[in-house]
Amino acid sequence: MTRQNVSRLTPYMFIAPAALVMILALFYPIGYMMWGSFRDWDPSQSISETEFVGMQNYVRLWMDAQFWESFSVTLIFAFTVVAVEMFLGVGLALLLDRNIRGMSVLRTLFILPMMIAPVVVGLVWRYMFHQTYGTFNRFLEAIGLDGIDWLGQNPLLSVMIADIWQWTPFIFILSLAALQSLPRSALEAARIDGATPWQQIIHIKLPLMAPVLIVTMLLRLIDAFKVLEVILVLTGGGPGLSTEILALRIARTAREFRELGEAAAMSNYLLVLLMVLTLGMFAFTRWQEARARRLKFAAEEEG
Repeated sequence: MTRQNVSRLTPYMFIAPAALVMILALFYPIGYMMWGSFRDWDPSQSISETEFVGMQNYVRLWMDAQFWESFSVTLIFAFTVVAVEMFLGVGLALLLDRNIRGMSVLRTLFILPMMIAPVVVGLVWRYMFHQTYGTFNRFLEAIGLDGIDWLGQNPLLSVMIADIWQWTPFIFILSLAALQSLPRSALEAARIDGATPWQQIIHIKLPLMAPVLIVTMLLRLIDAFKVLEVILVLTGGGPGLSTEILALRIARTAREFRELGEAAAMSNYLLVLLMVLTLGMFAFTRWQEARARRLKFAAEEEG
């Protein structure tokens, strides 16, 4: 083998172990799940013993009202919590991006919820939402108001509050990192031109932070579609199906209803949804990068 061929093959040799791990740990399970979704699969059977039923699992889910109810709950939950978390996280980052005494301690306190295990978060908020002994109802009674059955009357709002509390720090950390990496020359030029702090945020900081914010929102949105532990501990998906998101329904279908084929088909529906969101975000990012290049090129030509 010539030196030129060795040089050409060297990069592939380095990525081969990682590619092998990806195939074994990612693509094989996905392929296994897709194959299982076309079969009538019971947990007591190996996949080779199951009956091939084609698209029957997908059609059954498509006609299942409970599946669509879980799907709608998932969309409402995911988009609502991510929107609120983006607003709070970016707002906190803009507020704390300054050099004042004790700011490092305050930043550390803000990220503590993200470090807590989801099961613990669910237990903590379950006690706080307790109708008799919970912190919120004790506060309401202290100011002369009646207590609220949080997990009975407002279950979806309750799990949203818990999720927002836990994951707003994730948005905050990445937004703060994006803020601190902005070119100071642009901010100094804006100040010299007389831009107010609000104008700097709208016209300088947020546009420059946009690529990071888009990726951050995508990562958080994908994760929000897969939330399981907090909802399982807080409400168990109830009352009824009011907080049963798709991840929880998939787990129940496989474990309680013992329909592995249907659970696999449901997982594929969720996978397709996440892929559409991911591709949409990437397309938007590419469009924004191309637009920025065009604007830069036009500015250079005018200059």
